[in-house]
Amino acid sequence: MKAERVVVDTNVLISAVLLPQRSPRAVMEAVRSDNGVLLFSDETFEELRSRHRLSRFDAYVSRRRRALYIAQLQAVSEWVSITNAKLGCRDPDDDKLLETALLGQAACLITGDRDLLEMSPFQRIPILTPAAFLEWRMPG
Repeated sequence: MKAERVVVDTNVLISAVLLPQRSPRAVMEAVRSDNGVLLFSDETFEELRSRHRLSRFDAYVSRRRRALYIAQLQAVSEWVSITNAKLGCRDPDDDKLLETALLGQAACLITGDRDLLEMSPFQRIPILTPAAFLEWRMPG
């Protein structure tokens, strides 16, 4: 199965830039190579932008490179308007990811967050770890 439309959690997006040899980077490459659509809402993108500004990442990747990464994601992604509905995640802050996936008609949501993973599938949307996504999208 191809990547199609996907929501990728902030934790995976940050890991993709900080840990280039790991599965989060492979997820981003798979979405790009499948001509998939990365979905954001204003709320999910702002979370990513604010986390990327944290100084604790300075030792791993320069602020300039992180800013470029954010700009590149913004340029190739599709935006979904959400209403900040309460969708029942144990961590209410994660409801914005569920709503973005739901309203954006995502094929899946990719995360390392246990609160979200335990809800899979959410209204028929699989919630997958990066490794599980890479297996899921493979034919056969």
